[in-house]
Amino acid sequence: MTRSDLVEELAARFDQLTQRDAEHAVKTIQDAICAALVQGQRIEIRGFGSFSVSRRPARIGRNPRSGESVHIPEKRVPHFKPGKALREAVDFQPTPSAATGS
Repeated sequence: MTRSDLVEELAARFDQLTQRDAEHAVKTIQDAICAALVQGQRIEIRGFGSFSVSRRPARIGRNPRSGESVHIPEKRVPHFKPGKALREAVDFQPTPSAATGS
């Protein structure tokens, strides 16, 4: 699902929400999550999961072409940890009879 698909889904589910309003809502949520992560904050959406920033320490890597050692600097990366409800929904395996409709 792309961002455009999400906007279309929101607009379709809520009759009072125009396509433009749905796009604005998705952009606002995305901007709020991004701003919080830039500040190093943790975002928790119960039942869905949490976003946080992890630190990757500096290390020595290797250039695959030349074999030369390369210093890779420390960096901060976004991290998502799915909540229990999301993990269970994704992991749900329908029984064979339910999958075939018999």
